[in-house]
Parts: sequence; structure tokens; C-alpha cells
Amino acid sequence: MTIFCDMHTHSHHSFDAKSSVDEMCRAAIERGLEALAVTDHCEAPFIRFGADCEFGCFDELIPQSFADATAARERYAGRLKVLRGLELGEPTHDRAATAHALAYGDFDFVLASVHNIRNMQDFYYMNYSGVDVDGLLARYFDELCETASFEHFDSLSHLTYPLRYIVAGTGRFPDLSVHADAIDTIFKILIKNQKALEINVSGLFKELKTTLPDVTLVRRFRELGGQYITIGTDAHSADMVGRGIGEGIAVAREAGFSQYVIYEKHRPIKIDINE
Repeated sequence: MTIFCDMHTHSHHSFDAKSSVDEMCRAAIERGLEALAVTDHCEAPFIRFGADCEFGCFDELIPQSFADATAARERYAGRLKVLRGLELGEPTHDRAATAHALAYGDFDFVLASVHNIRNMQDFYYMNYSGVDVDGLLARYFDELCETASFEHFDSLSHLTYPLRYIVAGTGRFPDLSVHADAIDTIFKILIKNQKALEINVSGLFKELKTTLPDVTLVRRFRELGGQYITIGTDAHSADMVGRGIGEGIAVAREAGFSQYVIYEKHRPIKIDINE
């Protein structure tokens, strides 16, 4: 049978999550996972706000997340591989802050993500009434091109993140063929730099009803020469740990991948996808 690993989870050290690292790990063991990456949020440009940051003080939150993951790795050795990770938001918006974030610990795995375009709100908070969605997505994919070129990460997270909220807010699924060239550029940068693309399964449990990105885009990544895929739930509570990983693996298989990867000390470890 295929080994199940969850490479994208958030503990209560993320502002929008509620379970402890220990609770997340125990849930992973109960569901038969082989590995779990704790990847708490660190929105790089907001580090400079310190304790006044709306997301909490990252100088306190991320070192504690790292310490809890380190303790869990020792506590559950032989039962669960606990990987110390980080979801690094907007890493190119403030390079000094990003360097500061990466120095919080000796991470196994770093996800890079873009939750908001420069000088705009997170897509989660936006009102999409009257918004030029195609124009908004064009700017987003331009920023993802920039992010894909950033050196210090392992996997690019939830490529189609804005769709979570655009579909919920408008009831319509945007035509991504308009952005095919930009998406191809992102994929080619990832491939050239030997970075992974994440299959984020959280969209399966939202109005979107697809992975982020969907199988069509994952297949395109493969066609262009993509080698590395990570799979994560984006769980923000223990009850979501591991949920949908099987579906994510099925998407990878349908797209032409025979393996997905986990990262330990930033080294990709291949996991065979069996029928």
C-alpha cells in the first residue's frame, strides 16, 4: 500500500489554528500516517510588527513551533516521522524579514506561499463584488513567478489559492486558460530550480471541490518535466490531519506521477505511489 504523509499542517502556533503539535501528531498516528510536517504560518513582511502584528509575534510563535516539533520528533520516534517545517508567506516582499524567518530554526521543509499581493489584503478577506478577477489573478501569478524564483524553499504551496475565495465569493470558477502562459512560466522556474509543487487537498472540503491546483495543472507540471510533488492537507486542527491525502495521491497518479516526496533536512525523499 502507498505510504501516507501530510506535508502541510498548522498548530496553535498559527493565528488561525487551534490544536497543539502533540494533538496533531497523535491524530496522525491514529490515522496511520508515516510522516507529518508542522508548517506554521510565518508571513514574512509582518515580522517587523513584533507583538503588534495581527497574526501574533512571529519571533515567539515560530521558535516555539520549532521547539514543539523537535520535542514531538523525539517523543514519537519509531511511530511517526515529525518534520520541522514552515509556511513562509510572501518571501519576496521583504527579503530581510525572510532571512530573519529562515533563521528561526534548522527546518526540514519550507513551503513558499503568496496569500496576498503587495499592498493588498489576503484573498481570504477580500470582497469580490465588482472585482476584475482576471486582472487580480494576473497580478497573483506574476508574484508567484517571482516567488518561484526565490531560492530558500522546497515546495510552492497551493498554486491556485485565490480560487478558494473567488469561487466562494462569486459562485463562478475563473477560466485559468487565460493565465496558461504565466502558469507555465511558474512551472518551468520550479523545474529548473528543482523545486516541488504542492497538491493541497484543502479545496476538496470547500466550495471549490478540487485540489489546489487541480489535476489538469498538476498534469501540465508533469508534462513540462516536473519531478517533485508534495501533498498536504493544510490542516488547521487535529481532526483534519491526513484527511484527503489519499485523494491527493490519486490526483498525482492521474497526472502521471509514480512518486511524491517528503523533505528531511531539505532533501527530497521519494514515496512510491502504488495501485
